[in-house]
Amino acid sequence: MVEPLEPQRELLLDAGVEVTLLGTAHVSRASAEQVRKLMQSGTYDAIAVELCRSRFNALMDPKSLSQMDLFSVIRQNRVYMVVANLALSAYQQRLADQFGIEPGAEQRAAIRLAKERDLPVMLIDREIGVTLKRISGNLGWWKRYSLFAGLLAAMVTSDEVTEDEIERLKEGDVLETTFAEFAADRSDLYVPLIAERDSYMAAKLAREASRMDAKRILVVVGVGHLRGIAEELSRAQGDPAAVLRALEEIPPPSKWPSVLAWGLLLLILAGFGYGFAMGPEVGLELVVSWVVITGGLSAVGTLLAAGHPLTIVSAFLAAPLTTLNPTIGAGMVTGAVELYLRKPSVGDFSRLRADVANWRGWWRNRVSRVLVVFLLSSLGAGLGTYIAGFKIIETLFHVSS
Repeated sequence: MVEPLEPQRELLLDAGVEVTLLGTAHVSRASAEQVRKLMQSGTYDAIAVELCRSRFNALMDPKSLSQMDLFSVIRQNRVYMVVANLALSAYQQRLADQFGIEPGAEQRAAIRLAKERDLPVMLIDREIGVTLKRISGNLGWWKRYSLFAGLLAAMVTSDEVTEDEIERLKEGDVLETTFAEFAADRSDLYVPLIAERDSYMAAKLAREASRMDAKRILVVVGVGHLRGIAEELSRAQGDPAAVLRALEEIPPPSKWPSVLAWGLLLLILAGFGYGFAMGPEVGLELVVSWVVITGGLSAVGTLLAAGHPLTIVSAFLAAPLTTLNPTIGAGMVTGAVELYLRKPSVGDFSRLRADVANWRGWWRNRVSRVLVVFLLSSLGAGLGTYIAGFKIIETLFHVSS
């Protein structure tokens, strides 16, 4: 059966710039062929693709992961962002394995053919890190954590992509469909994943066309963006640079998590003080409960992550202290210790994307295992904080009564 040609639209922008919007389906083998057909016509003097610089580097140079500084990732608390990216990559690799389609085949074809013809390539999508942060800012705290829990669950699944997801990939955007697998409500994802990126790509295309003095541009985007970008290009957007700046702004973090963390710390310290005021044995009992519960659960998390025995010990020792300091987490300690004790090899970095496509690979690869140690030890310490907090309240209530 011959697949139909991909949908496309022809637009004429200001200054006589002619744009061909080609909407590609990410599970269609016809997409790359349609790109080749249009490129071979020799009509275009520039190519634009639905990629940001980070995704471009990952697509064209898989070895770029070997340049990742894990110590910096841990120290700067960017582990959650890296894990989210890898979970997305794992989902897309499952697509590739299931359908035998090279991830980003149509984008690779566009870039390769542009280089052969010495044509400029415009990367018009917004940085994925900015998009992830704006998604987080658009969700309430509960939906934010449920989304990340879904991403974590994706780490340990090898299920095939469902027919519903395949249909969404034919009609929508790969990032939206990937996130939708982990989200309970897709509507919360629409604005940062689709609407904002439609506006961003249209503004970026207008700016780059003017900067490069391109007159005939082939734009390769997911079919889910075709209509939105066309509408944005058809109406006056104003200054493209201003639009880009507005859509690149990172929402300020909510103050409530910090307020709750410091409030919980004050309550726990007050509980320790009240316990020692009631008697040294009561205060000591509270401290021991805190150490055993927070340290024990963090150590269990590290054990489940297959951490080094000394990393497990470090989790037990660090969690009781880090849980009393909202500025540092147990995972920052355990991740650094695991990384020091089991330094990843060049091979671990080069195999990372392939390994995380299978849940066992998260534990087998030393790079991803450091991330799993960070996550599960942090999760254990976090659970321990609340369990130990309730234990302290229960003990004080029992003694005072």
